[in-house]
Amino acid sequence: MQTETSAYLEDLSKCVRCGGCKAPCPTLDDDPLEPMGTRGRLILLHSLIKGEIKPSPLLSERIFSCILCGACSGICPLGVDIMEVMYRGRAILSKDDKKRRLLRSAAKMSAKWPDFTFRLLRLGERFIFPMLMRRGIIPFSPEFSEIPFSKNEQVFKVHKKKGRVAIFVGCSTNYVFPHFGESLVNVLQKFGYEVVLPKGLTCCGAPLRALGLEKEAAELAKKNYRVLSRLKVDAILSPCPTCTTSLQIEYPKTIGKGLDRAMDISTFFDDKLKRLDKINKTSFYHDPCHLYYGLGVKKEPREIIKKSGLDLAGPADRACCGFGGLYCLCFKETSTSLLKKRTDRIIESNADMVITACPSCVFQLGRTITDRPVLHLIELIEEAYCFRSAERSPKKENDPEREPMLF
Repeated sequence: MQTETSAYLEDLSKCVRCGGCKAPCPTLDDDPLEPMGTRGRLILLHSLIKGEIKPSPLLSERIFSCILCGACSGICPLGVDIMEVMYRGRAILSKDDKKRRLLRSAAKMSAKWPDFTFRLLRLGERFIFPMLMRRGIIPFSPEFSEIPFSKNEQVFKVHKKKGRVAIFVGCSTNYVFPHFGESLVNVLQKFGYEVVLPKGLTCCGAPLRALGLEKEAAELAKKNYRVLSRLKVDAILSPCPTCTTSLQIEYPKTIGKGLDRAMDISTFFDDKLKRLDKINKTSFYHDPCHLYYGLGVKKEPREIIKKSGLDLAGPADRACCGFGGLYCLCFKETSTSLLKKRTDRIIESNADMVITACPSCVFQLGRTITDRPVLHLIELIEEAYCFRSAERSPKKENDPEREPMLF
């Protein structure tokens, strides 16, 4: 323990307080107080580890007010891994952080019994959540799928197999947006890939790390790694960039080994899609934080949008939608403020539709953008390359809910 503390102090001591990490910080942009930015949080954690200050509700509030978007990743000229410093700081403070105590208990229960938790949430969807929303306790009333997308191991075979791909579904796709999973399976089969939905996978662990539950997150990582590392597949894809970032980038830090075959869907599909004829519609592309900063995927989604025949509206810009997982529950005002800024920018573009590549971003942007479609990139790919070409999967042939929306 002493060795870990010394190593952590050494990392924090690298910071020379140059302030380079402040510029892209969305929470500092919303609230200009120094402790609401990256540099301020690093200084506070440095003082905490040195014993100059003690854990307190205010200190926890400052450290947990980081939305963990990753905008500061790779910026530090001296190589401080700022995201990892934040995660470790939260782990230290979690024992004294009473405000998020119930959230930690709920997160641990969800990770241990996900289907049971899903059934409880379904029960509360009709009455409890609307009541909590009316009282201002939660900022929205979530809607859950009737059944999870993935429950048992499944293999979707194809006639002429080009390759084999595993899907890491992720909690949001599994329980809230199952049609994202259906779209991904449909597109992979369209391009000749056998699809595997492995049995035994659980949450990627990102929500637990955000709450400072490092030990519990590591256990989930080990479980997922055991399942996925044994598969003979060409790639491991997820509709959620947070999950992909966890598998590829975060697991080496938490358990010492990651999954190199984990990749974003736009990276996987970009060179496999031909350019289609243009149509007279425009789209605004919103970069998910963990895709842009965590995985460094920037141009591929835009290339796919253009290949599908759509024009991109407005200049390429980068701003957080304000969701941040559990952040939107703990810091409702900042989350709502960031969402409003992003919504205003999108409306100014006059785009016919909004496209992003993250289930959480789809959910968050869909709260305020109701006059035009807000789509996941995999839905666009499916519509352009499966529906538009009129070559659809037989099992979805008569499904009225899967009719084309755009073309």
